[in-house]
Amino acid sequence: MDTIASLFSFITWPVSWVIVQFHTVYGAIFGPDTGWAWGLSIVSLVILIRICLIPLFVKQIKATRGMQTLQPEMKKIQERYKNDKQRQSEEMMKLYKETGTNPLSSCLPILAQSPFFFALYHVLNGIASGDTIGAVNQDLLESAQKAHIFGAPLASKFFSSESDVAALSASLTDVRVVTAIMIVLMSASQFFTQRQLMTKNVDTTVKTPFMQQQKMLMYVFPVMFAVFGVNFPVGVLVYWLTTNVWTMGQQMYVIRNNPTPGSKAQASYLERLHKSVTEHGKTRRRGEKAIVKAIVAKGRDRNEAERKFINGLNKAGLAAQADGTVVKSDTAVAAQSADGSTVATAAQPKRQQPKRQSKSQRQAKPAGEAEPKTSLTKSDEPQDAKPAGKQDAKPAAGAKKPAQKSGGGGRSKAQSGQRKGPQRPKSPSKK
Repeated sequence: MDTIASLFSFITWPVSWVIVQFHTVYGAIFGPDTGWAWGLSIVSLVILIRICLIPLFVKQIKATRGMQTLQPEMKKIQERYKNDKQRQSEEMMKLYKETGTNPLSSCLPILAQSPFFFALYHVLNGIASGDTIGAVNQDLLESAQKAHIFGAPLASKFFSSESDVAALSASLTDVRVVTAIMIVLMSASQFFTQRQLMTKNVDTTVKTPFMQQQKMLMYVFPVMFAVFGVNFPVGVLVYWLTTNVWTMGQQMYVIRNNPTPGSKAQASYLERLHKSVTEHGKTRRRGEKAIVKAIVAKGRDRNEAERKFINGLNKAGLAAQADGTVVKSDTAVAAQSADGSTVATAAQPKRQQPKRQSKSQRQAKPAGEAEPKTSLTKSDEPQDAKPAGKQDAKPAAGAKKPAQKSGGGGRSKAQSGQRKGPQRPKSPSKK
């Protein structure tokens, strides 16, 4: 660890200078030789570093979600070129280039913190050995050696010898109890951060190897902190515990306000957003408009929670617009339904479809309604019962009757329901 820390000695002086400046402020409040002054100086260093790393954290979120989206395509490439590793790597790099995704972006915050972490370790190790380093002069060195956090010196470790701890005016029992508690808290905060990421902010509709890797890291990282934590000075444990708590709070904020699509966190967020929008009749914040705009743009590709959100707005008489705003349905031009099509609003009444009758209702004869006559039924009315002026003219006397057509001789006039004209003779039976 000392060898690795020496590699980052170029940043030791800036880190030590920042700590000294914070110590000057807190020393005037709590006293220059107290553990509060030095401990809060380290905590303030962490907060300053993490604020500067917020842009990298945003890139990490985008890279992680991009990798989650690409997992199905990556799996197809691995299966297609499983016997050609070189072609597989080329196709992977091509996929990353086309989508603008960088796998290393998810590791940027950790990589960016590493120099500050090892520089702080170098400073605290110099305090333990009694060497001035960076901006820490002899007076500050003596002050830091007197500073104890709950009875444990800043430069002491879990495996420090009893003589080394006695030289810093402390007991070995106090050092081991404090370091053990801090290591447990450090590992627990890391486990909780990774667990809430896996259980709440992961798209549950897609099962990919990436999820299995994240699940494995959820258990590996806490074990790594527990193993390496026994070799960290108390001041470094303060640094790492603070950065873990910051990461946990930052992750909770992102999960609550900008969840991953398809995750449980998104379903909870859309429920809260639906309640807020229906209460106020509009989206009030820029982040809410961005979420609604993204949901409207998906159209038919919306997941179950997003369709439920859009349907809930329609039932409440509201319509989500393409720019992320929400308006009342009677003033909307076209409100979108859950599958992306347009639905009728209050200004556009729905068309009423006629009620379909059953077969028995169609066949039933209504009371008082005469049965319709057909061409195949005999008429009971006499032929001469016709309206006045409509009587057929009788043939004049001496007029000849029309001759019957040949082929119908001997046959009587076709009865109702029988085919008129010459009948087809029956085939003779075989003897």
